[in-house]
Amino acid sequence: MPRTSHSLLLLATGVVVGVLLALGQGVFATSDSADADNAVPLEDLRSFVEILNRVKQGYVEEVSDEDLLNNAIRGMLDGLDPHSAYLSPEEFKEINISTSGEFGGLGIEVTMENGFVRVVSPIDDTPAKKAGIEAGDLIIRIDDTAVKGMKLNDAVKLMRGEPGTDITLTVLRESNAEPFQVTITRDVIEVKSVRSRMLTPSYGYVRISQFSNQTGESLNDAMDELMDKADGDLRGLVLDLRNNPGGLLNAAVDVSDAFLTEGEIVSIDGRVKNADQSFSAGNGDKLRGRPLVVLVNQGSASASEIVAGALQDSGRAIIMGRRTFGKGSVQTIVPLQNDAALKLTTARYYTPDGRSIQAEGIVPDVEIQSVKVSASAESNLGRFSEADLAGALANGKAPAGGAEKANKAAADAADDDEDSSGVLAEEDYALYEALNLLKGLHIQSRR
Repeated sequence: MPRTSHSLLLLATGVVVGVLLALGQGVFATSDSADADNAVPLEDLRSFVEILNRVKQGYVEEVSDEDLLNNAIRGMLDGLDPHSAYLSPEEFKEINISTSGEFGGLGIEVTMENGFVRVVSPIDDTPAKKAGIEAGDLIIRIDDTAVKGMKLNDAVKLMRGEPGTDITLTVLRESNAEPFQVTITRDVIEVKSVRSRMLTPSYGYVRISQFSNQTGESLNDAMDELMDKADGDLRGLVLDLRNNPGGLLNAAVDVSDAFLTEGEIVSIDGRVKNADQSFSAGNGDKLRGRPLVVLVNQGSASASEIVAGALQDSGRAIIMGRRTFGKGSVQTIVPLQNDAALKLTTARYYTPDGRSIQAEGIVPDVEIQSVKVSASAESNLGRFSEADLAGALANGKAPAGGAEKANKAAADAADDDEDSSGVLAEEDYALYEALNLLKGLHIQSRR
């Protein structure tokens, strides 16, 4: 089925503090005539009105009809799933403004879990990331206010604020025995979703921090630039989707299509008749068949999982890292007449093999735990070989100077691995292992 022109929203798990994912206007399909089976029972409506009147008359403080009805709507949507929500006119306006790519705040994607705010992932190059906030952190206090029992939207409002102002978060982390505090200065956040560089002269690296309207085009530009830097001999690529909370469905399709020549990328199955869709590849492989390794972790969600699932099921890439977040549902933005909107879960999505990753995630082909490595103090002085032994026989088949030439050729073929050795292993062990895997795949393909 050809790709549709409108955009469906795929959020990672909840609310973005300070940086909102770029959204398209989703289309929500409804039937032309109401079925009698779908009619709201009259008795339930009477009960609702009775409760509304009793609260209005008997609550300890006076409450406006508008507040009561808005709270009722929020409660109805909050009770459906963690991702459906009522967006006030102000919240809906923020989502629409978010397509500009510049925002104010902290730069974290959060959800509510057991009464606390759970960090899904910090966004690259934002105050939260620079302050050391990590995926999986539990925020239990915002300044002097305890989070327990608070609604997610209320917690988000506390964390938002004017750029340049400070906020102190009290954080629980699995690796720490005690809670600790992190002070973060709010800032205007400019998000660049695609970054790229060469790991060695022949192996490239692309980092996608979220999926926005510009991600597909930015990825194509990055791939062209990497090919130029490698003089057309790009032997492999690491695609880094770690801590990527998701974004637009169309952007995930574009990224997958950049590495696939044919086949299904993702399918969507909803209860409403017109919600079912399928997206297929057809633009060609920007990497020209070279090996591809995709890095994921527990902060990779939604659109990231679509890309990882498509590349894994098609056999195009090896997925490396940790099991992903497991958000396999689609949210559609439905504008309302009062300038507010609904963010409504309307469908589940499935990988090309028909897998639903909802609450399961993508299991990597090669699992890597989060570890820190450091350089060994061992020196090279103790190393010796057969050639170092007294009276060692010469290589009988090698012509004069042949061994030196062969060793030099081998060194050149190794791409001058300074960046992929000790320094890279210390800075990012998972990336170091991904690069080693790429080299092995390249050698195997030559044989």
